[in-house]
Amino acid sequence: MFGDIYRGRRVLVTGHTGFKGSWLTAWLLHLGAEVAGFSLDVPTSPANFEVLDLSGRISDLRGDIRDRKAMCEAIEGFKPDVVFHLAAQALVRKSYDDPAGTIEANAMGTLNVLEAVRCTPSVQAVVCITSDKCYRNDEWVWGYRETDHLGGEDPYSASKGCAEIIAQSYFKSFFKNGPRCATTRAGNVIGGGDWAADRIVPDCARAWSQGRPVPIRSPWATRPWQHVLEPLSGYLWLGAKLLVDAKGPFPLSGEAYNFGPAADVNNTVAEVVDALAPYWQGFSSEMDRAGQAGMKECTLLKLCCDKSLAYLRWQATLTFAETIRFTAEWYRAFYAPTGGAQDMYAFTMGQILEYADKARAKGLEWTA
Repeated sequence: MFGDIYRGRRVLVTGHTGFKGSWLTAWLLHLGAEVAGFSLDVPTSPANFEVLDLSGRISDLRGDIRDRKAMCEAIEGFKPDVVFHLAAQALVRKSYDDPAGTIEANAMGTLNVLEAVRCTPSVQAVVCITSDKCYRNDEWVWGYRETDHLGGEDPYSASKGCAEIIAQSYFKSFFKNGPRCATTRAGNVIGGGDWAADRIVPDCARAWSQGRPVPIRSPWATRPWQHVLEPLSGYLWLGAKLLVDAKGPFPLSGEAYNFGPAADVNNTVAEVVDALAPYWQGFSSEMDRAGQAGMKECTLLKLCCDKSLAYLRWQATLTFAETIRFTAEWYRAFYAPTGGAQDMYAFTMGQILEYADKARAKGLEWTA
């Protein structure tokens, strides 16, 4: 996969203990990369990072991305070829409780990573992961493009818009001659191994494991759901392109790219819960459906991924039903009554390979 570009490469992942970061770390290991991770702590219990026993498979570095000295020492010490920056305060609700900490982590943390990269000659490529919420939400029904306005009324969205602006400043001021860098925007990611608060799938998994109904706050909210492997395939393909296409026929370095599902994949929270239910015996929910049917979600945020399709030949692989199946089967394996005998690292690798097989069947270039 990805032209075998990561085999033997030194790759540093910030936020490697988080949901997306742990999946990315596992995939990089499968690709033959030498991986180091930089994170403050393990954010949840359980945590995918611990379930996959990643600390024993990589260089597990701990520190705060708000600490520029620690960040610089980590990158200069490991001397990576590639940096994937995912570390962040990732919850909108928490950003209201701690706005300063959110902006410091997401905006200044990005600055610290890029400053560390600027001082480390070994780095050839950087992929900064922000969020679909970096866009100013004008409540459009069509998808946001990479050239649309950045912004955000809540502290989390504002912090991600700031991270994008900081990244663009470093690209244009310091990285014109290398390293090659890009930012990515994705959202509404689900999959096995997520136990974050205030997210519908982790809420379902916790309730199911405890034999209780899951309360559904906004059953008619609509989101473009995608499995975690979808954007990760985009990040890895973009990183590979940055490494090898110094003067390619289309813009890469200094650019932003959206990664999301097909435009017609928009399902309500209620539909997600109903789709998960058949996989979990005894699963039930507490959902107020009366009087809300057809209610339009006023904060729908969709991404237009035409740029990724045109320049990277990237598109989403899984259907909504497949996304739900991948997600439900991972949690079912984890919570199986075998007392944890299931090797979740092997199971996770199996899902990565199945996903790649499906992408290969669709003829996607990154699978070669």
